[in-house]
Amino acid sequence: MKVKKSAALPAIALAIALALTACGKAPEAKPDDVRPVRVLRVEATSGARSIELAGEVRPRLETRLGFRVGGKMVQRLVEVGTQVKAGQPIARLDPGDLQLAAESAKTQIVQLEAERRFAEGDLRRYRELREKNFISQAELDRRASTFESTDARLDAARAQHKQAVNQASYAVLAADSAGVITAVEAEAGQVVAVGQTIVRLARAGETEIVAAVPETQREAFERAGTFSVSLNALPGRTWKGKLRELSPAADPVTRTYTAKVTMLDPGKDVEIGMSARVAALTGSTEKRIELPVAALYGKGEAIQVWLVDDIKDGVGSVRLQAVQTRGLAGDRVLVASGLEAGNMVVVAGAQLLRAGQRVRVADPG
Repeated sequence: MKVKKSAALPAIALAIALALTACGKAPEAKPDDVRPVRVLRVEATSGARSIELAGEVRPRLETRLGFRVGGKMVQRLVEVGTQVKAGQPIARLDPGDLQLAAESAKTQIVQLEAERRFAEGDLRRYRELREKNFISQAELDRRASTFESTDARLDAARAQHKQAVNQASYAVLAADSAGVITAVEAEAGQVVAVGQTIVRLARAGETEIVAAVPETQREAFERAGTFSVSLNALPGRTWKGKLRELSPAADPVTRTYTAKVTMLDPGKDVEIGMSARVAALTGSTEKRIELPVAALYGKGEAIQVWLVDDIKDGVGSVRLQAVQTRGLAGDRVLVASGLEAGNMVVVAGAQLLRAGQRVRVADPG
């Protein structure tokens, strides 16, 4: 069956029109998206920083005082906060048993002195008899041995008496140096053992600030060159300090390191127990450029950052800039070269950029 030519003409005309439309001007490409980024204005700042920690005034030396003999404590002569001098009595024990021991040792000395005199006279007589050959040499040696034994026992008794007298004197607990009583750990009427702590004595002299240093600041605090101390009870005044001790091990509970900063020339106004603040100046005063670690963009072995140029109405374009670094300062990177003050560096969103891309600046600073 043959198709009529008049019926095929409209279909051919439609195909030609579609072909002409396809060969016409292509549609415009969609412009690149403007990505939002966070930037930081580069500034050369001083590397010096101050670390401030809370602390407490404590004595440089604190002694736990206790009796050198055991017994019943009959009197305590001090309270917390009492200022004492060297040799001042602090507490007393019941001296009865100690005095009896001293008297018993003295009696033994008297007895042995009498025995020694008898042995000495006996030895003298036997020597005379030996010179006349009335006795043997062995008999004389026995008398000499008896005298020497008695003399040795007398020396031992004298030493025991001296020890008993010393122990009787230990019934009085005295301060071994001037200072202030910071704690009392026993009361009158209590039976105490040898060496048991009765009081704690803070010696007069150096005072120091005890503070807890966090793990993240321990290294910087240890390397600090200058320390200053201020007291809440004495506002407006500061004292120079010196780091005396920094614990090598962290506290198992708080995970902090105990630091002891000695106060230089504290004066009489500084009292034990006052709350204080320690300021440690760390780092160098040399000007330097620091960037957050997130600002670095690594490609191969090169270290680069994205710089934003031609910012207008909050929109600019980015380009890569190679930089040289020289270590870390805490959580920031020190930049040795490649940047200048005033440069705008991308610090968030750098991994999604490409050279020449338009970006919208968020929080410029």
